[in-house]
Amino acid sequence: MRRSDFSYDLPEELIAQYPLPERTASRLLCMARDSGVLADRRFPDLAGLLQAGDLLVFNDTRVLPARLLGRKASGGRVELLVERVLDAHTALAQVRANRPLREGATIKLADDVSARVLDREGMFYRLRFSSPQPVPELLQRIGRVPLPPYIERADEELDRQRYQTVFARRSGAVAAPTAGLHFDEPLLGRLRERGVSFAWVTLHVGAGTFQPVREEIVERHRMHREYLEVPAATCAAVQAARARGGRVVAVGTTVVRSLESAARHGALRPFAGETDLFITPGYAFRVVDALITNFHMPESTLLMLVSAFAGRERVLAAYRHAVERRYRFFSYGDAMFIY
Repeated sequence: MRRSDFSYDLPEELIAQYPLPERTASRLLCMARDSGVLADRRFPDLAGLLQAGDLLVFNDTRVLPARLLGRKASGGRVELLVERVLDAHTALAQVRANRPLREGATIKLADDVSARVLDREGMFYRLRFSSPQPVPELLQRIGRVPLPPYIERADEELDRQRYQTVFARRSGAVAAPTAGLHFDEPLLGRLRERGVSFAWVTLHVGAGTFQPVREEIVERHRMHREYLEVPAATCAAVQAARARGGRVVAVGTTVVRSLESAARHGALRPFAGETDLFITPGYAFRVVDALITNFHMPESTLLMLVSAFAGRERVLAAYRHAVERRYRFFSYGDAMFIY
């Protein structure tokens, strides 16, 4: 497969720069997985599209305010994006500066905080922070919301709430599991009343999710690693849904990656650790029956995953339909339901 096989034309004005006033106000493009038949709906219609006995699986990761602004000793500006907290005072981070930083270099972040470069691991720098506060607490105090690169504005106060799902509880992500952003408590309540069950995984989305596929031959791409947990209770919930004839509905590509990673060697089993699973067309899905997902960037690994689930040509036809109908794209955009 070639990277260009997953390209499509997207007018810039369709990239959502802000969330809608209400979480559930988004549109929902429904697509039959086997035929590609499309229907234009609203996100609250999901309560009528899911059936009693279905299982919704959510990612409960919580986004850290992981973007930090600072200056080098020379005065040059530096931007840090914390990828992963390693221990109380150390983290891996992407660094944007006018030139690469050397080992031992110090970045001034705030009046009382600096970060020292310990070493470099590929595209990431290992940094040690001077603050007595643990890194997660430090980020809450001085960090900013790490909006994706295609949102061309500075983060605002509203992003602290809206670039976070209502069920986020386990801090560690630097990007939101965006399919979950469409749910609010009233909708979750209606789904429960309908007899839809819920289960949870945790996948801490890393900055690598926005890294472009640089290899033209897709199979040569090296997938970024992300930490995930699939608990025993979720495995049991999947088995129970299967037994009663319900569908396993993944809320987002991160949930697909979590469940399929936990079933990578056969049956679904509890799992905690890193995954480098790269799902492309030809992959045999073991767990997921239906998918709720946002629209994804051209030539991205996420678009490749969705194409593996529903067929590349059908998915690209759906994207062309979405462009023609002026759907809103990417993190703060509209959603698809592939069933």
